[in-house]
Amino acid sequence: MLNRVLLFLLLTTTGCATKQQTDTASKPNILIIYADDLGYGDVSAYGQGTLKTPNIDELAASGIRFTNGYATSATCTPSRFALLTGVYPWRNKNAKILPGDAPLLIDTTATTLASMLKKQGYETGVVGKWHLGLGSGSVDWNKAIARTPNDIGFDESYIMAATGDRVPTVYVENRKVAGLQANDPLYVSYKENFEGQPTALTNPELMTKMKWHHGHNQSIHNGIPRIGYMKGGKSALWMDETMAEVFLDKAKAFIDAHQAKKSGDPFFLYYALHEPHVPRVPGATFAGKSGLGPRGDAILEADWCVGEIRKKLEADGLLANTLIIFSSDNGPVLNDGYYDEAVEKNGSHTPWGSLRGGKYSLFEAGTRVPFIVSWPGRVRPGHVRPGRIQKGVSDALVCQLDLLSSLAALVGSDAKTTDSENLLGALLGESETGRKNLVLEASGRLAFRSGEWVFIPAYPGRPLNKEVNIETGLSQQPQLYNLQTDPGQRTNLATTNPQKVAELEKQMKQIAGDAYQAKTEALKLQ
Repeated sequence: MLNRVLLFLLLTTTGCATKQQTDTASKPNILIIYADDLGYGDVSAYGQGTLKTPNIDELAASGIRFTNGYATSATCTPSRFALLTGVYPWRNKNAKILPGDAPLLIDTTATTLASMLKKQGYETGVVGKWHLGLGSGSVDWNKAIARTPNDIGFDESYIMAATGDRVPTVYVENRKVAGLQANDPLYVSYKENFEGQPTALTNPELMTKMKWHHGHNQSIHNGIPRIGYMKGGKSALWMDETMAEVFLDKAKAFIDAHQAKKSGDPFFLYYALHEPHVPRVPGATFAGKSGLGPRGDAILEADWCVGEIRKKLEADGLLANTLIIFSSDNGPVLNDGYYDEAVEKNGSHTPWGSLRGGKYSLFEAGTRVPFIVSWPGRVRPGHVRPGRIQKGVSDALVCQLDLLSSLAALVGSDAKTTDSENLLGALLGESETGRKNLVLEASGRLAFRSGEWVFIPAYPGRPLNKEVNIETGLSQQPQLYNLQTDPGQRTNLATTNPQKVAELEKQMKQIAGDAYQAKTEALKLQ
């Protein structure tokens, strides 16, 4: 009799636990970790470069590593716009690298990842780099800012105002500059300098930590010259060396605040790392540790941040039911405006892996980036089948553009956009089916991937961006590459396969429509 009772209790308890796990797992916590200028070959899990990233590798080992994962664009702001809105950035004429005083790029009425998840009961937060504009026009940094991430679905935000190499060099918490004192107001201009304020050109001796190579020669803060002019606000200015810890602590604090509420609601955290974007000034723990100069050190610091936030989730009992997505906004660049020995100390490391190009480029290394999905409670390493020998590797074509529709399907929302596709099965390793095609963008020019083929239309312009020493992908002739046989894009097949060129250009026009035509015509006039 006793054995029957024990068996009944065991079965009943197991059944309840299973149902509870299923109900909870239907809406997991969601953490997006977004690196800045991290290349396909910068993550050692991809087996391309020489730098070791053990914490990101551990994330990959616990989930799915995508070999065909893309940002939409080869630069920062457009990719971030697409990730949050599920809309191709080339549909918005203002979706380009923004100055530090640009207004909020995303319409406050638009559906975003944050607003969609908030409607589904999620507590939402963003920590780190933003670079999608603030305010509705000219921002008065000494008052409450009218439009911030809090107006497009985020409950909490702690961000840098723009990006590390642009003024103002301050953090913005929700609607105010963090730490700003009324008796020391902050002023910012991207048109002219403030009277009497030093710049890298007038006072080069103030560049005590880093010197400019190109473009970054205006206001100096923390021994580093920046883009744009700034005056005052000394109590609010950041220290580059502590930025990683500040953002990590804020990310942990968001999780702690969520836990303290005990609401039972899941959370969504967009944790946007600033590494390894210039200026690269890692903390003392990582300075000089990579052997590759500040860029390599910054990647080690970013890898540490990934490990620490993962440890936090594990310590709080949240890891099993947290969907973690790790990726980068665009491909790598070594010299991006500063003399920081990134080129000289790079050695045999290949940030671009076996791909061609890098940041700013239409070639693959501009937009194909590390893309890793981990959810220990549901995503089983090695679940992708068949066709891959290695565990947890998927060749499915996926894009950050698709996170909105895919996560909407996961949490039961009907939100969708014309551009974002529901690839939930592929992202969770339950399907090998990804996108059929994808329109890619670099500096206003478009390319098109369909299956194993990539088509780059003929564009005027320099084939080499000499400032950063990266091939642009521009050519007076159309380009066609088969990535299955030629992943490094060395053999242009356009002249030998004109039918495929015509086929892909037709498909591209069907998707991009007037935008493709307008860009092509405008570029012809240059």
